[in-house]
Amino acid sequence: MARPALVHVAVVKEALDVATISSRVADPGAGAIATFAGAVRDHHAGKAVSHLEYEAYDSMAKATLAEVAGEASERWDLLGVAIEHRVGRLEIGEASVVIAVATAHRGEAFAALRFLIDELKVRVPIWKRETGPDGTHWIEGPDLIAAAPEAAD
Repeated sequence: MARPALVHVAVVKEALDVATISSRVADPGAGAIATFAGAVRDHHAGKAVSHLEYEAYDSMAKATLAEVAGEASERWDLLGVAIEHRVGRLEIGEASVVIAVATAHRGEAFAALRFLIDELKVRVPIWKRETGPDGTHWIEGPDLIAAAPEAAD
């Protein structure tokens, strides 16, 4: 029987450090520790981007990150998973999200990373606003606001 995975999730305002987040999943049984870091790029959909601003529904974001991490842990028998997403203003090149997983084998690690980032983008209430020469606009997420419990009242 597999032991439960160590799970760490956070939504933070400070810069993300890949090495620190990766160290959270270290395990003597791990044959693979893999990470994914999402970075702010200087363009989107053919338009220049000068910076991004992320906002989160903090408590729901953390709960949903933990839920997604738990699903991945069961599906790929992860030894550890750590996910941190940054909020606030981010400049070009800064990490917006870092995910680290520890598994016995690399194939499981890569598959789990893809699942985690894909599910995070779809399910976690974190929104980004892009700013560039053409102005400021929201990318993804506004439809999720309607799903927040406060919107139902």
